[in-house]
Amino acid sequence: SKGIDSLSDAELIAILISSGNREESAVELSKRILISSDNSLNLLGRNSVNDLMKFKGIGEAKAITIVAALELGKRRKLSEIIDNGQIKESIDVYEYFYPTLGDLVHEEFWILMLNNNNKIIEKRKIGQGGISETTVDVRIILKYAIEKNTVKLILCHNHPSGNKKPSNADILITNKIKDAANVMEIKVIDHLIICGKEYYSFADEGLINCN
Repeated sequence: SKGIDSLSDAELIAILISSGNREESAVELSKRILISSDNSLNLLGRNSVNDLMKFKGIGEAKAITIVAALELGKRRKLSEIIDNGQIKESIDVYEYFYPTLGDLVHEEFWILMLNNNNKIIEKRKIGQGGISETTVDVRIILKYAIEKNTVKLILCHNHPSGNKKPSNADILITNKIKDAANVMEIKVIDHLIICGKEYYSFADEGLINCN
């Protein structure tokens, strides 16, 4: 009667699972699930169906329901940025890529191709690696960028390790891509490192000259 906004995260999850177990109500079980993820929906989103099924009272169907609901939340946020279609600042890039990279336990390297008005043309995954490293082929990046008539380019990858600071390898590959793109009159305007709720922007930190 007070509206959906009045419900806590645990109460919303309780609606999804509808029932608890013999010792706990749906709300109590939901609170325990959240506590296991430090009361963070972002951390909860990293749980697999099997992870959730470890809780007494959460079977496969309930676990799938929770995972699906969290995935819809990510996609809703992404669709808001896609509908607008324009990148204005680093937070826009973070919100665009977080649904893709925020919960991964391995590294992935992506590019975001833009026109002259910073409108999104397309995003493309370039490489995937382990926990601390991803192989990036500069030639592949330029191939995609040229094919899409890209004017501006944003690089983005994640750090599952929890440290958002760029490594020496991150700085070297950024400069390598930037120098190669300049030859083709394509500007690399930022490189974001996504690390859970935090991110590092090369442009914001003055490591990329966007002029």
